[in-house]
Amino acid sequence: MDKVNKTDAEWKEELSPEAFKVLRKHGTERAGTHDDFPKDAGTFLCKGCGNPLFTQDTKFESGTGWPSFYAPIDADAVGEQTDRSLFMRRTEVHCARCDGHLGHVFPDGPAPTGLRYCMNGVAMTFEPDQS
Repeated sequence: MDKVNKTDAEWKEELSPEAFKVLRKHGTERAGTHDDFPKDAGTFLCKGCGNPLFTQDTKFESGTGWPSFYAPIDADAVGEQTDRSLFMRRTEVHCARCDGHLGHVFPDGPAPTGLRYCMNGVAMTFEPDQS
């Protein structure tokens, strides 16, 4: 996978202010403020670079106010690193292609993984299946 590297000025030209704040500055949208996407079959893509991240099949209602998934589309689609901001220790999730901040992963999700990838909706777009 080819990495996407752009300057902040280039990202600002391509992204909305809210998407720039989340993807490039590690922000978080307020819970419940983003459209929770269609329920149709499809794929969730990184808004920054179009990298496929999650499928509708792995999405679940977590009750948190953010789109949640129990697994990425592929182990190489996302990366993780320790986030020690806000006096907490969490696992940050970012796009493996453009390093855009997507959200965090927590160990309180459903089977089969037991993980909850709690994502910022503004950091993704939805592409319905073409069937």
